[in-house]
Amino acid sequence: GVGPSDASPDEGVVEDLPLIDEKAVEQLAEGLISHYLPDLQRSKSALQELTQNQVVLLETLEQEISKFKDCNSIVDINALFSEAKHYHNKLVNIRNEMMMLHEKTSKLKVSGINI
Repeated sequence: GVGPSDASPDEGVVEDLPLIDEKAVEQLAEGLISHYLPDLQRSKSALQELTQNQVVLLETLEQEISKFKDCNSIVDINALFSEAKHYHNKLVNIRNEMMMLHEKTSKLKVSGINI
């Protein structure tokens, strides 16, 4: 009775294996999914929040950069105004000198005529 008793358990195991494997795989898959899915969903929502925060941060940075650009242009404008003042003063001085020269020359002309 050694031959038949050895053969029949082997046959039974070979027939049962596919069924056991399918059920086991299904149960393992469901177990793994139910175990990891909440963590994955939390990770997903955390990543979405992070992405949104990054977008907001980038927009804020762009606004700040544009403010700095505006400040620089204001500094440039101030520099232009101070230069304009400087040159205006020069022009006023030149005009005053020309008027003085004009007065002197007109006095010389008058004195020349008198002579």
